[in-house]
Formats: sequence, C-alpha cells, structure tokens
Amino acid sequence: MDKEILNRQSQHWESSFSSKPEMFGLDPSIAAKKALKIFFDNKVKSIVELGAGLGRDSLFFGENSLQVYSLDYSSTGISSINQKIKKKNLTKLISTKIFDIRKKLPFEDNSVDACFSHMLYCMALTNDELLSLNNEICRILKPKGFNIFTVRSTDDGDYKQGIHRGEDLYENQGFIVHFFSKEKIENLTSGFKNIVMDKFEEGSFPRKLYFVVNKKL
Repeated sequence: MDKEILNRQSQHWESSFSSKPEMFGLDPSIAAKKALKIFFDNKVKSIVELGAGLGRDSLFFGENSLQVYSLDYSSTGISSINQKIKKKNLTKLISTKIFDIRKKLPFEDNSVDACFSHMLYCMALTNDELLSLNNEICRILKPKGFNIFTVRSTDDGDYKQGIHRGEDLYENQGFIVHFFSKEKIENLTSGFKNIVMDKFEEGSFPRKLYFVVNKKL
C-alpha cells in the first residue's frame, strides 16, 4: 500500500469540487433522510457531519432545525457550504471547519448527540485509520449517542475494478474507494451496539451501499 497515493486524494477532491460544484446534486441523500427520522425519533438536537462534501446533507439537517457541525478536509467544499449557509440564512444552525478526520476530532469527550457521514468511511482510509476514526467517534459521543454512516459494499459493481491500492481499496477514474463487507462493518462496533445494517442503492449506476446505525453503549 502506497500511503502517498492515498494522501494525494485530497488534491483530487479539491479539483473535483472546484470543477463540479454540484457534483452530488442539491437534494439530500437517501441516507440523510433516513437518518433524520432516527434523529427526530430519539430527540437528537445536534450532530456532527464528518466529510460534509459540498453540504447537501448539512443544509438538509439545518433546514430541519438540527444544530450541525460540518467537517471536511476540502477547503473548496467548506467554502461552498459557507456560501450556501449564508444564502439560506442558516448561520445560527450550521458551523463548518476544514479538518482531516485522520486526526483527533475537535470535540470534548461525551459531548456530541450524534455523528453522520455519507460514504466518508469508504474514502482512501486504511483499516487502521478506520478503527482510529471509529474510536474517536465513540469518544466524542454521549452515552447512547448515534453514529450513522454509509459505505459502499463488496456487492458494488466497482469492487475489484480498476487499480488495487491495498486492502479493499480500488481506484476508478481517479477516485480511491474502500469497499465493505458485512464482517468489516461488524469489526467497527467496539464501544457500540449495531442496531441497523441495511442494504440500499443510490444513483443511476447504481452504487450498492450499507446504511449503518451504531448506538454507543
């Protein structure tokens, strides 16, 4: 595994966000809609979105009166979110930060109601980095707090296609994707109880994903 190649993904995402400012569309993801219902049902008031991208889900959560802390390592992505926040008058509900989630998360222990991420876990992260991230999420969540995330599954049409970059990482069209089996997801439950692991599809390809809900013990 060449870590330098994995690290260069940040530059590729910057370029993609700059050239395709609405590359994911404007509508919230299927995962965000499913997550919002869980947040409402459990009286969640504030969330951290990890890997907020261009902000479509952060804006959706803010428009539904959640306090949102949006993190992404792309300055272009965060700049785009900030512009949308001002345009929609959501500055009191959504705050942003340029941040590399491979570092210690910028929140106190047991301070966050819930975390949400759509396909962040399947970025160019190694197994060890995923375990570290998952432990950090567990650290910052309040007891019985939720970590809701999605990952592309090993049933996806792109799995084992393109350039193999080590572990379950494959590069297609410049993007490195980490693919997940059910067993790999189950390995990320230390400190949590898994309460949902549902398969779903998104996009015209379609991408095949898991929708995962873990609740802190």
